[in-house]
Amino acid sequence: MDPIAFDLRGDHITLDALLKAAGLAGSGGEAKMLIQQGGVRVNGEVDLRRGRKVRAGDEVAVGERRVAVRPAA
Repeated sequence: MDPIAFDLRGDHITLDALLKAAGLAGSGGEAKMLIQQGGVRVNGEVDLRRGRKVRAGDEVAVGERRVAVRPAA
């Protein structure tokens, strides 16, 4: 499955906000639970920090669903 392309509006977005904005989580609470339970990988590594700054070039995955973060236009 090809990754979802996500265009940043600034220089970064927090991990929990990205999950919501990209449709990988239905709510902030769901995003928080996914992260706390170790269900989110950033660049292939599990990350438990919901406030992690995700930047252009990063790839975030929940299960088989992936998001490729691109720079602001």
